[in-house]
Amino acid sequence: MTSAGTLIVISAPSGAGKTTLVRMLMERDPLVRHSVSYTTRPPRPGEQNGREYNFIDIAAFSAMRDRGDFLEWAEVHGNFYGTSRVWLTEQMQSGSDMLLEIDWQGAQQVRRLFPMAVTIFILPPSVPELERRLRGRGQDAEDVIQRRVAAALGEMRHVGEFDFAIINNDLQMACDDLVAAVRAVRLRVSSQRARQPEMFRFLEQ
Repeated sequence: MTSAGTLIVISAPSGAGKTTLVRMLMERDPLVRHSVSYTTRPPRPGEQNGREYNFIDIAAFSAMRDRGDFLEWAEVHGNFYGTSRVWLTEQMQSGSDMLLEIDWQGAQQVRRLFPMAVTIFILPPSVPELERRLRGRGQDAEDVIQRRVAAALGEMRHVGEFDFAIINNDLQMACDDLVAAVRAVRLRVSSQRARQPEMFRFLEQ
């Protein structure tokens, strides 16, 4: 699919700081729009329906999945997540740079349909630091934390499938790296040709 907008996929294990980095990216780069996925998990404190996620029940999610409404979907920690295919395509064709926060499984699905998508993986500086961050949330029991750490290790082993890897040791530096990666992608000739078609038509005469 050719479009003026860029599809940016960001993945990370729980505790790597993805949510904070995405918020900082969007504050610094107004050209990036967040794609709001669907999920069957309950809202966390402070989350609003239609802002962080579209919160739906399993029956509604299954119906959308069976109709082929999702670009990608996955089950993560017993909950389902999915991205609206039609809505995302429309936004990109209108010129918006769309950002997806999905896991590595979803990233694999997206790459098959959008081979020009840019994929970025956020890594913690170390496994002990990841464990410390998960404990610092104060939300999960010890057995849950250990399961999340084990799951995170499995996710991080897929980092080689991504275009960029950003290690979130220093938050501001990691944000600078994320902003730089997104801006660099816009400078690809294929992206510039889609954004500035008249210029490239003139050059190719």
